[in-house]
Amino acid sequence: MNIQVIDSQNPLWLQTLHKLRYDIYHLPEYARLEAKRTSSDSEAFIAIDGDKIFFLPFLVRSCNDILGSIAQNYSDVISPYGYPGVLLSEAAVNTPNFTDFALKELNYYFKTQGICSAFFQLHPILSNKFSQIFSRETVNKIGETISINLKLSESQIWANTRKGHKSTINKCKRLGFTARMVNLVEYAEKFRAIYEETMNRVAAKKSYYFDREYFLDLQKLDGNIHLCLVELESEIASACIFFECGGIVQAHLGGTKNKFLQQSPFNYLLDYVRYWAKQRGNELMHIGSGVGGTKDSLYHFKAGFSKQRHDWFALRLIPDREKYNYLTHLRAESLNTRVEKLFESSFFPAYRSS
Repeated sequence: MNIQVIDSQNPLWLQTLHKLRYDIYHLPEYARLEAKRTSSDSEAFIAIDGDKIFFLPFLVRSCNDILGSIAQNYSDVISPYGYPGVLLSEAAVNTPNFTDFALKELNYYFKTQGICSAFFQLHPILSNKFSQIFSRETVNKIGETISINLKLSESQIWANTRKGHKSTINKCKRLGFTARMVNLVEYAEKFRAIYEETMNRVAAKKSYYFDREYFLDLQKLDGNIHLCLVELESEIASACIFFECGGIVQAHLGGTKNKFLQQSPFNYLLDYVRYWAKQRGNELMHIGSGVGGTKDSLYHFKAGFSKQRHDWFALRLIPDREKYNYLTHLRAESLNTRVEKLFESSFFPAYRSS
């Protein structure tokens, strides 16, 4: 058994990925980008026993941001933004003893490093069997996500589209809206303006905002990143960033200008990209869920593009229960609330509850 914890510069990271099916969120470049954005350290846990492989990228962050210097010796772990989580080889999926052992070793490693909790968002497609592999104590369902099956014919994809969406898409075409894929480098600032206008309109949480440097860093993903624009008379109405990796196209960040809301050009944008993605030989286009995995208006909108659903799970670990409880008590005091209220909340980790 070979067990290692490596940083994103280690060549073993990519060497291991090339033995697995992975998405963009597992790439070392993406991990570094997220580490920079979140002021954390990017690492990966790798356990290999013959053809059995357990791979997990993660970010280590200090707890100082919530409790100040009193928590300077405490850290926790999160996933990079999006859908990373554990990757298992087929042999590992079929060997429960191996995955159990790897998870115990991961937990032990975290405890030795002073890490009190770890939260991983699992990949809805690549981690779809994990709820059966890992215990119910560690794996919790977040919600459902939606994807478009690109193996279907174009007529079948269209047939699986909600009637109202079809009408909107056709209307956009009649009005003269056009769609095209462009280089993010050239349109980064224009995209950012539209995205922030959208986030302001929906009163999004702070975590959904990204600074200018983030969009510049995204460009380093090069061939894995695409920007789709929908325009009317040369004015951008909607835009969305997409990732492409391993036969999966992921909708990342997108938005629509306020002045074009009535025409709903984002419907046309998703319609255009799904056929573009199919023509490039991809298997599916993943468009995500509602906010926080809920079946809200955003989920309802996305659900109109496909009948295909995926269960979305999170992996939760508490390597050091004593430290976890201590931080939660400190957090309760800082919020002037009962500690039981934080423990009973579904928010994890409890000491980061607001």
